[in-house]
Amino acid sequence: MDISRTEQRVLHLLAQGGRIEIEKNQKKRIASVKCLTRDGWHYPGVDLDLFRKLKRKKAVSSSGSGPYRITRRGLELVRSELDNR
Repeated sequence: MDISRTEQRVLHLLAQGGRIEIEKNQKKRIASVKCLTRDGWHYPGVDLDLFRKLKRKKAVSSSGSGPYRITRRGLELVRSELDNR
C-alpha cells in the first residue's frame, strides 16, 4: 500500500519521536488535531482528514488516552531516509 507525500512526512516526524495530540469537543468527537515534533515544535501539515487516513491505515494509535504515536505498521509504511534516527 503506497502512501502520499504528506503522510510520509508526518510518519517521518512520528518515527523520530513526535506525537499527534487531539482535542475533543463536548460531544466527545475530535475537534482539532495538532502534530508536535520530538522537540515540541508544532508541525502545521496535519489536519483532521490526514489524521483519519493515518488512523484508517493503522499507522498511528493511542494507548492509555495518551497522544497518538507511530505503530509497527506505520514504521513499515515509512521509507527510510538518512536523517531518520
